[in-house]
Amino acid sequence: KMEQFKQIGNKAIRQIGYRLLAIGMLCGCGNNYQYIPKDIEPISVEIVRFDNAQLGVRPDSVKQDIKQLYDNYESFMPIFVEGILGIPTEDTAYLCEMYAQFLTDTAMGFAQTNAKAQTLFANVDSLQETLNMGFTRLHHLYPDWKIPTLYLFVSGFNSSVMYYEDIVGVGIDMYLGSEYPYYNQVVYDYQKQTMRKACVAIDVLSMYLAYNIPYNSKYNRLLEQMIFRGKQLFLLSQLLPDEPAWELIGYSKEQWDWCKTYEKAIWNRIMEKRDLFKTESSVLSSYINDGPFTSEITQESPGRLGQWVGWRIVNSYMRNNKEVTLQELMNENDAQKILEQSFYKP
Repeated sequence: KMEQFKQIGNKAIRQIGYRLLAIGMLCGCGNNYQYIPKDIEPISVEIVRFDNAQLGVRPDSVKQDIKQLYDNYESFMPIFVEGILGIPTEDTAYLCEMYAQFLTDTAMGFAQTNAKAQTLFANVDSLQETLNMGFTRLHHLYPDWKIPTLYLFVSGFNSSVMYYEDIVGVGIDMYLGSEYPYYNQVVYDYQKQTMRKACVAIDVLSMYLAYNIPYNSKYNRLLEQMIFRGKQLFLLSQLLPDEPAWELIGYSKEQWDWCKTYEKAIWNRIMEKRDLFKTESSVLSSYINDGPFTSEITQESPGRLGQWVGWRIVNSYMRNNKEVTLQELMNENDAQKILEQSFYKP
């Protein structure tokens, strides 16, 4: 029953495909055109505090408390146990044993992390406000898309964001701050930039877009991958127009400034190597997937430069073709057309 379950098990995987990165319209993109009216009917995203319930389990009454979780969270508890923890729902004995250790362990930092998560996410008003804005604007564009319910949980460093049918789950223990010391044992340094509370809403909307906007092209060249990412990035920037550019793309401010400074050199390098029309997996991976740098360009660069350039091309395309709606952009699968009509020239 879990074949439709999609989750991001760690930050490396999260960055590869599902963090659909974007840059805000008011942050240096050069396109202030408003595609979504401001006076639209607001909606509210339901946030379920499963994290509070799961951390309320007591080590001396694990069996009874876990049964209570199954009773109170009939839809999410099986997803959590099978999809996040990787334990068959019928294996209650192992679940109880593992869960007691999870609650009390200090050697791996689980007990400390659980306490930190509860403190940092005691108030989620800002998260609620950002999600409401993003999904309100998205619902205006795609009224037939169902608004998901958001479940917060503690994953034991197993998952940041997951999607299952109409549920989006967030492992809040993966958003405790870039400097959180226990991350040193589970991720690389370059992955810590987005492990902050401020990144949760961006990741949720990114996952939702990834699930609902499939890749659709008869080619699989770097150009198609770049434009596909760029379209989703552009859409995300419209859903969260108040977010800073570097936050939306998952870069630091310094990385963002580097990209802007060397944008022309980056493009010239891509063209000189004729990488746009290559299909080799190593080339695609270098430009699109996350890493400490984009190896096809320079070790001084941030990772995922192909996504960044793809977004810049799409931004130029929309700036020079103001009659194109957001829906028309998302439905346009001719990457060559978008490139040519973008008149992109950094």
